[in-house]
Amino acid sequence: MIVTDIKRIVDQLSRDKGIDAEVLIATIKDAVESAAKKKFGPSADIEIHYDSKTGQIEVFHFKEVVEKVESPDKELSLEQGYEYDPECEIGDSLGIRIDAGEFGRIAAQTAKQVIIQKFREAERNAVYENFIHKKGKIINGIVHRFDRGSIIVSLGQAEAIIRPRDQMPNESYKRGDRIRAYVIDVLEESKGAQILLSRTHPDFLIELFKTEVPEVSEGIVTILVAARYPGIRAKIAVQSSDSDVDPVGACVGMKGSRIQNIVQELRGEKIDVVPWNPDIAKFVCNSLAPAEITRVVIDEDNQSMEVIVPEDHLSISIGKNGQNISLACDLTKWHLQVMSEEDYSRRIKQGIDDLMRLSEVNLATAEILLSAGFGSLIDIAEAQADDISSAADLDKKQIKKTIKEAKSLIAADKKQAEKDSLKKAEAAEEADSDKKTESEPDSESETKAKTTKDSADTAKE
Repeated sequence: MIVTDIKRIVDQLSRDKGIDAEVLIATIKDAVESAAKKKFGPSADIEIHYDSKTGQIEVFHFKEVVEKVESPDKELSLEQGYEYDPECEIGDSLGIRIDAGEFGRIAAQTAKQVIIQKFREAERNAVYENFIHKKGKIINGIVHRFDRGSIIVSLGQAEAIIRPRDQMPNESYKRGDRIRAYVIDVLEESKGAQILLSRTHPDFLIELFKTEVPEVSEGIVTILVAARYPGIRAKIAVQSSDSDVDPVGACVGMKGSRIQNIVQELRGEKIDVVPWNPDIAKFVCNSLAPAEITRVVIDEDNQSMEVIVPEDHLSISIGKNGQNISLACDLTKWHLQVMSEEDYSRRIKQGIDDLMRLSEVNLATAEILLSAGFGSLIDIAEAQADDISSAADLDKKQIKKTIKEAKSLIAADKKQAEKDSLKKAEAAEEADSDKKTESEPDSESETKAKTTKDSADTAKE
């Protein structure tokens, strides 16, 4: 069997679709074998040979020479065998060369369907293999079309998709525009490999710095983590393995030249470069810059931190719409709460006053308990005796009495609050009643006046 165009087709598909030539040849051989078995039976012993130089495909149907033929698709008689090999003997296996014309129309159609199916599978696999190693990298493409809010990007051999949530809020594209995006995943699906791109992913920012900053691409400066409000503001934490290299200066560049290229790519997204520090308190202070931090209160068990700032730095530390504090939380992986010095002092005073209601607690003990994290009666009531004993100089008897007293005071406060609430409700109800009583005479006057007017009108008539 000779197909004159087979070699050209294999070479072209291999080059254009990125499919391995061996995979294409195996696909053709499978299709021809399927067509042959369609013609000669599923149990027929078929072998396919392909010559890559000439593009020649040979099909052989192997049959065993037997005395009595019981299965024609696998056996032939000695007389029949002599037609193909005059020296054959009983038990020999003869390969009978088959012309493609013998397959018939149905078999040929089967071969065509198998080839199409196998080519599609091979193309899907080739796309997946070509792009899976690009996961986590930046890739360039051309906007091809739009589909229900998603951007379909042409990558040459394949198409990728940027879903609405992976698009920058302040960007718009038209067909034919060039676009850079981050490959977040390559999915191998039945319909074909799906390449997912993003311009909002934090790692997209990191990869942009690798392309613009040689120290980052060389590993001298490391970007440990990034946090973003895409298109608005971002923060990255950096450190240097070389004491002579300033990680912040390397990322910013001379007069901001390096970071400006990234800002332009991200359509004006403001980027804060934060020096990383192994001391979490110092790292938090760096991440909240340019706000001035006067004190931090760390709760390692809950991985949270209270950040105390001057009154005039409160809005700076929080940022517009809370962006600065939110990005700092994402960057440090700690829950951060910002408060002014005035609010902190007020809360400390309130906590001390609260604790000093306990008979076993004096001012010194209250300050000690407060510094240990027991800032209210509720903290004391819910605490374990061992926790309190490790913080304050109280014996077990005093501690048990203190916990019991704290629970009693909380219950009393709750009862008093309920009474106050009930009194307020009664007062409000009484006020409403008085208001209704005052409005009744007016209603009577209006009714009387209306009656008089109606009488006058009648008399006039």
